Amino acid sequence: MPIPPPKSLCLLRTSALGDVTHVVPLVRTLQTAWSQTRLTWIVGKLEHKLVGDIEGVEFVVFDKTSGLRGYRDLRSLLRGRHFDALLHMQVALRSNLLSLCVHADRRIGYDKARSKDLHGLFVGERIPARSGEHVLDAIGSFVEPLGLKQTRVRWDIPIPDEAREWAAQQWIDDERVLLISPCSSHALRSWRAERYAAVADHAARALGLRVVLCGGPAPQERAMGDAILAKMKTQPLDLIGRDTLKRALALYQRAFAVLTPDAGPMHMANAVGAKVIGLHAASNPARSGPYSDRRWCVDRYDAAARKFLRQSAREIPWGTKIEYPGVMDLIEVEDVIERLEALLRYLQGLACNK
Repeated sequence: MPIPPPKSLCLLRTSALGDVTHVVPLVRTLQTAWSQTRLTWIVGKLEHKLVGDIEGVEFVVFDKTSGLRGYRDLRSLLRGRHFDALLHMQVALRSNLLSLCVHADRRIGYDKARSKDLHGLFVGERIPARSGEHVLDAIGSFVEPLGLKQTRVRWDIPIPDEAREWAAQQWIDDERVLLISPCSSHALRSWRAERYAAVADHAARALGLRVVLCGGPAPQERAMGDAILAKMKTQPLDLIGRDTLKRALALYQRAFAVLTPDAGPMHMANAVGAKVIGLHAASNPARSGPYSDRRWCVDRYDAAARKFLRQSAREIPWGTKIEYPGVMDLIEVEDVIERLEALLRYLQGLACNK
């Protein structure tokens, strides 16, 4: 017997950009299976700028910077509403408290191993307990208690014409661009500016690539960009602070490759089909790397585990962050250049075989 579709579902995942990107395939799975089900997504203010134009979804925006007023506003917006199920996909205490604003017959949350901040007190059901999953697969498994299975991963995040047109103006179509998005919101996951500069100079001089720096308007991103520029001997195109989230998607889609640490841009770039050279030492690429293709990542997670935790990556709990000062120094300039050149050879081979 087919399972009758629910009339309404509430999705709770407010942040961060990368994790919100991981929710989009779940939305697509639900829309494909149950086109008549009303989907309401409680999402952060910044993250709404990335996904808020997805058709068929009602977005309720939560501004975490507004303090108690944000909770009151959300409670007021949802007063008198009832959902068949809440998919509570965030375990932070703020989100657990936020979930109290949602009235639902079923409250589905994470399994015990992936719970924290009293998450279990705010849910009545749990997703299957699995270890070794990528974050996107864990989020995708929230459809399983509903009787579905996520078997296809599809994003199709809208990119407005304005964003595409702006991106098209930044470099000509036949230029091969290495796009560098150097910052993570977790400072200990970011690489050194002088190492980015060395890779960028090699890409420009030895490989004939156009180098473009991109990133948001935050002071730390501008400071990182300035530090890279000061160390470079070649001249990149500096777009830091000039793009928006939608323009960034268009840039990633046009680039030859995107070089970035474990951060939102990594997952946004992957979502639009970009080749991603991810820098991983503080985090495990098998869990939080670019979902579609991790061949081009630099993986020093095991070395970090052995140096800072005195255990191999296999011996520590899945999802452990190794955010220690100096952990990203385990990634050498030569490691990144090797992956970049391997990607070039791979794509050249594909072109020759056509």
